[in-house]
Amino acid sequence: MIFANNKRHYAILFILLLIVLFFITILSSTLGIANITFIKTLKILICKMPFIGTLVDVTNISNTHKLIILNIRLPRIVISSLIGAGLSIVGTSFQAIFKNPMADPYVLGISSGSALGASIAIVIGFQASFLGSNIITIFAFAGAMLTTFVVYNIAKVGTKLPTNTLLLSGVSVSFLLSSLISLVMIFNREQIDQIVFWTMGSISSANWKQVFTLTPFVFIGSIVIFLYAKDLNLMLTGDETATSLGIEVHKVKKIILILSSVIVASCVSVSGVIGFVGLIIPHIIRIMVGPDHRVLIPFSALGGSIFMIISDTLARTLIPPAEIPVGAITSIFGAPFFIYLLIKNKKKVI
Repeated sequence: MIFANNKRHYAILFILLLIVLFFITILSSTLGIANITFIKTLKILICKMPFIGTLVDVTNISNTHKLIILNIRLPRIVISSLIGAGLSIVGTSFQAIFKNPMADPYVLGISSGSALGASIAIVIGFQASFLGSNIITIFAFAGAMLTTFVVYNIAKVGTKLPTNTLLLSGVSVSFLLSSLISLVMIFNREQIDQIVFWTMGSISSANWKQVFTLTPFVFIGSIVIFLYAKDLNLMLTGDETATSLGIEVHKVKKIILILSSVIVASCVSVSGVIGFVGLIIPHIIRIMVGPDHRVLIPFSALGGSIFMIISDTLARTLIPPAEIPVGAITSIFGAPFFIYLLIKNKKKVI
């Protein structure tokens, strides 16, 4: 009976968050330099929906407004939603694997690897596209995956993957790559602004090609991670306990590490480094729904989507026509929360 009540409570809360996500999406679509009303935006979005789209009359809405909503603002909102969901799910899984509340999606140095790859592409001057993707994006993705491979091989001991060694390897490689990025900027001062802006995170160049490229990485990776939710619950009790209960701990770690790395690499290659999303959202959602990953993972995805859409909307509307890197906005929210976690943990120790 208690489980049934909890299940009903979670279902209601999940539906409410979906409604919030829907209205925030529409509201975000209305905001910008072009003044488009909420009702017009809603009509434009509904007219593209199957079955019910023909019921909405959009003949009195200008083609320019349709273009702004459907081809400029909407892909940016979808990209923000995907990135927020992906980073939040990875943050949730990493906090379980490392048993560390401060773990985030970039703890293995993936962001530094991606940033180095992008920096190299910027310095070389690659502006072309390959298979529909910008060369900078491809270099960023390759740098992130190469970093994951290096960290994994440094950390593994035989067939095992010790958590502490993995964490230390990630931190060490991250510092090394950050130093290389600094050297790249020192010797290529004319590209410093472009490199810095990329590393601060931005979704200003979002388009439907990026949406179609990013969606399968985030969606498939998140679904598979969700299938290991029960294993993550047991791993919180300790590797030895989880092993005694029949969980192949090291196998699960490898699978989640690979999937998480692919999700983070794909997100960072599109948007640059956007901090704190994968750190603060899992904690906020954990306070709302508890530590069960069967509930925590889908709710974190929703929470991350909402947070990223709000942050990106603020980034492009606070000081028009200029734009603030979205990573700066998420850091403004995330840094105080991070400090709060440190103070809270300090009190527990005392």
